[in-house]
Amino acid sequence: MHYLDHAATTPLRPEARDAWLAASETVGNASSTHGAGQEARRLLEEARERAAAVLDCDPIEIVFTSGGTESINLALQGLWHARAADTDAIVLPDAEHHATMDTVAALAGLGAVIRPVPVSMTARIPVPTFAEALPGAALATALVANNEVGTLNDAAGLAAAAADAGVPLHLDAVAALGHLPLSFREWRADAGAGIGLVAMSVAGHKIGAPVGIGALVVTRSARMSALFRGGGQQRGLRPGTQDVAGARAFAVALECAERERESEATRLSALRDRLVAGIREQVPEAELLGERTYRLPGNAHLLFPGAVGESLLFLLDMAGVAASTGSACQAGVAEPSHVVQAMGRSERDARSVLRFSLGRTSTEDDVATAVAAIGEAYARAGGSRPGARS
Repeated sequence: MHYLDHAATTPLRPEARDAWLAASETVGNASSTHGAGQEARRLLEEARERAAAVLDCDPIEIVFTSGGTESINLALQGLWHARAADTDAIVLPDAEHHATMDTVAALAGLGAVIRPVPVSMTARIPVPTFAEALPGAALATALVANNEVGTLNDAAGLAAAAADAGVPLHLDAVAALGHLPLSFREWRADAGAGIGLVAMSVAGHKIGAPVGIGALVVTRSARMSALFRGGGQQRGLRPGTQDVAGARAFAVALECAERERESEATRLSALRDRLVAGIREQVPEAELLGERTYRLPGNAHLLFPGAVGESLLFLLDMAGVAASTGSACQAGVAEPSHVVQAMGRSERDARSVLRFSLGRTSTEDDVATAVAAIGEAYARAGGSRPGARS
């Protein structure tokens, strides 16, 4: 299989696997006071320190979770419930991940008022428009990088705008992790004296850690309610027995991803450009969506006019190429991409897109196979014209 769906999940790193196996042999609950428990605690806190060094925050600000969806829920629900008595509005850009949109929709059922923020034709969040929606809001949220089309946002500018308005901000950095430098401390400093950035979500399986581990970076001063009760672990924000092995594997994967980030960005950008050029050679009508320059290095999100994305996906899979029609969290649900529609495209266009996402195991052969398969797949999926450009 030629795997071009790294944005959904990326293969487990051998280093993370080995770290998980080694830590899993440690007997003891990290909350126990005996020697075995304290050894588990030592491993856990070392992992927290190592993760904090990569994310540029204080170790105490790292709250380990089960992944991106839980981190996003903890941030949004926790911030809203802590502030709902004072104000009920949530600032929500139109092209966010479903984990965010569905959580905000649930809060709307409890009385939250949604203040939508339109995005640009490339799915970029305009900082001035975002800033206009902030005054008096309970919280705001935004993607560092769009998970579908790969467009990068101005995280520092969004944080500064939130600080100027005195509104707590959550940044979803799940798609950006491992591809961009993430500095929680720097974005907080750029925000100045206001509230601004208080939480940032990340997920381990996007960088080669096991599925089931992630983190929410939360400032010490954040007013945030826990999602559930049952112990005082992790400042009471995420109580319960902590996953020592998962935390160790996550920290190792983070360090590996950070060491290779710059070189991989260069390599993946070049591979992506060859993929896009090859696809457009075979299907001249294909259109790259999102920002041309300010985008994730391994992301190629294309519109195939007249074709059905689900059919393209199936035909490519039969040819040994794994891609995606959008967010993996919507897998199995045949619906148009809300991101593409938020960019001003039609529902028909939103059903005619594919996302190819490259990662550390991607090769020239993967790209060549995808390019070789796309022409016939497009023709069979109902595309407006088959075959390669002569």
